[in-house]
Amino acid sequence: MRIGLLGTGPWARAAHAPALSLHEELDFAGVWGRRPDAARDLAARHGVRAYDDVDALLSDVDAVAVALPPDVQAGLAARAARAGCHLLLDKPLAPTVEQGRSVVEAVRESAVASVVFFTARFQPEPEAWIAEQAAVRGWFTARAQWLGAVFTGDSPFAASPWRREKGALWDVGPHALSVLLPVLGDARRVTAAAHGPGDTVHLVLDHVGGASSTLTLSLTAPPAAAGAAVELRGEAGVAVLPDSSEGAVPALVRAAGALLTAARTGRPHPCDAAFALRVTEILATAEAALNGRAL
Repeated sequence: MRIGLLGTGPWARAAHAPALSLHEELDFAGVWGRRPDAARDLAARHGVRAYDDVDALLSDVDAVAVALPPDVQAGLAARAARAGCHLLLDKPLAPTVEQGRSVVEAVRESAVASVVFFTARFQPEPEAWIAEQAAVRGWFTARAQWLGAVFTGDSPFAASPWRREKGALWDVGPHALSVLLPVLGDARRVTAAAHGPGDTVHLVLDHVGGASSTLTLSLTAPPAAAGAAVELRGEAGVAVLPDSSEGAVPALVRAAGALLTAARTGRPHPCDAAFALRVTEILATAEAALNGRAL
């Protein structure tokens, strides 16, 4: 499968480009970016072609990986799908439900495969844990904390305009939901939402399985307090999400492999664009509640 990369920022350089280069069943064919100089530099590092015209890249490949802000990703993902390209996307799928639906519609109309990169879903230990807990009955409640120090530490993403605008809800909220939803079921309601320090938010969700969950999300945590944790409590006792022994690049290699499998078999991956749209819908509901609109 020939795959192109859309994007040249820190995430594209640190994760996407290395992962595409490492995958043995992918032909990393080229890079397009909104800054042509950056595209040429990243392409040269990996020995691939730099494209000035995104449509030229789309016509030359079978799939694209997208490492761009959510509002840019949504438009280009729909465009790529209509050009017949399979999609390896990042979270969040889009900054609005309407934009997310446009991606899902393009995927369905073009019959292409899609995989959205929720990190924990492609790391061996968390992935196995999620599958194991999803088979357990009687969960009563869950607590998820995703605390980042993007705005308080030395992060390459601190200058990201969309993270400044949308905050932790949209940046790390998708990670928490990607773990909770397959275990507890879809969220029927956001029953409470409140602001904390900085961009910190607290949410309470009511799940179709009967359990409730609480989420604490932040990009402004003190560096010493940063980290992610998920704890489930129910009839089976207590279960805690394990740490992963691997970083983002090996997980992205697995996500690319999942896209290959979905494209070959025609069977949707659990983390496809439709699942990412549902995550977007929950985030939009929580955002409305945080802004004082009806739940």
